[in-house]
Amino acid sequence: MDGVASVSSSIFFASYFYGQLTFLRRLFATFVPYTVLNMEKEWQIRTRLLLGEQTMASLGKKHVLVVGVGGVGAYAAEMLVRGGVGELTIVDGDKVNESNINRQLVALHSTLGMDKTEVLAKRLLDINPELKLHVHTIFLKDELTPQLLDAARYDFVVDAIDTLSPKVFLIQCALERHLPLISSMGAGAKSDITKIQIADISKSYNCTLAKAVRKRLGKMGIRKGFKVVFSSELPDEKAVMMVEEQNKVSTVGTISYMPATVGNYIACHVLSSLRERAREENEE
Repeated sequence: MDGVASVSSSIFFASYFYGQLTFLRRLFATFVPYTVLNMEKEWQIRTRLLLGEQTMASLGKKHVLVVGVGGVGAYAAEMLVRGGVGELTIVDGDKVNESNINRQLVALHSTLGMDKTEVLAKRLLDINPELKLHVHTIFLKDELTPQLLDAARYDFVVDAIDTLSPKVFLIQCALERHLPLISSMGAGAKSDITKIQIADISKSYNCTLAKAVRKRLGKMGIRKGFKVVFSSELPDEKAVMMVEEQNKVSTVGTISYMPATVGNYIACHVLSSLRERAREENEE
């Protein structure tokens, strides 16, 4: 009899606590959507609370191309993935070297000599194992640029290239294809994050790289039509050292937080634009 009583008591308490749990769940659901209670993709709960289920579902279907994953691009890519973008293509042919450690997300003593794309890919997939990730360990130039842009349907293009010719060619090709685009300008020899802003390329100033980009594009008849992240702070001339290296005439001083901040500005613009597009799609 004691065994029967014990079993009956266990069943009673199990039923009681299940009833209480169901009650609390229903009560909590009046304030939080049921999808939040679902433990699937629990890591996105905080973003879903802010943006909503429909927006998160839309972001999960978006494909963003990030070209250049050094100081700026890697931070932009990571914030896009953490923000819910479901498909990403990353492009860079460079390897991690010791001088990158002061400012680049992929640069650690343990990653020296590794491909930047390889390091970043592992990190992004560790954040979202379900991410659709395409990795191209190449320097983008010449005929590779149109091939890449035509290889998939991109919802946004992030230009984080720091070499002028391939940068300008990517911008030109993206605009010709009417692809949404944002481009990073120079963060070297600058240290004041309050001077960083987003504007049309035609509105950029006090930036050596932006000036060179405007000049090259102007010869092609392109003077406006895409956003850039730039700093209006005047560069510190003492932070520039002339060198004699292939494809490089100078080394510019940098500080840890500047490229990261530019990358976050880029991610903010891309996510905000995709959110607005999702809202418009839901209203149709």
